[in-house]
Amino acid sequence: MDYFRRFRMEINFSKVSLPAPFVPDGYRFVAWHDALIDRHASVKYQSFHREVDSRIFQCLSDTSGCLRLMSEIAGQRSFLPGATWLIANCSETDGIVDCATVQGLAHSRVMGAIQNVGVVPEHRGLGLGRALMLRSLTGFRNAGLKRVYLEVTADNQPAVELYRDLGFRLTRTMYKAVEPEIAHAY
Repeated sequence: MDYFRRFRMEINFSKVSLPAPFVPDGYRFVAWHDALIDRHASVKYQSFHREVDSRIFQCLSDTSGCLRLMSEIAGQRSFLPGATWLIANCSETDGIVDCATVQGLAHSRVMGAIQNVGVVPEHRGLGLGRALMLRSLTGFRNAGLKRVYLEVTADNQPAVELYRDLGFRLTRTMYKAVEPEIAHAY
């Protein structure tokens, strides 16, 4: 058995102020609509299929698994459309290209959960993850939630640093067991 260290991180809105989200020129936020489920799943696949998370959560390693996961998230009673976003790049040569995704769940009246923050590799390093997180967190706050948590693989240092910078604090360290043939498939 292989074990991957994961962090549960939480943000308390009473202890942080959230700046307005900003996307670079040519990018725009796309609000949730049921018709976008395939687009979210596609970005999820592009973002994760070559990353360690696809070894830990095998559904992220193929398009059908990402679509099934996205359908399960969107089908939950706790699904929060206001915390669920895409970022698309609009260019004259490529048209509209989806490049980042996040989904939100409201587990109670006070606690929300961020699901699968993903940025397609070609669009990383532009601040899209930060913008996506700020837009999602604003959706949670607007829904009246007080706190939000997420889970992140400890080896994903850029994501861990982003979450800390936004005001998330480590609340728990967990270990996810993965069968060796899955862990070494890539």
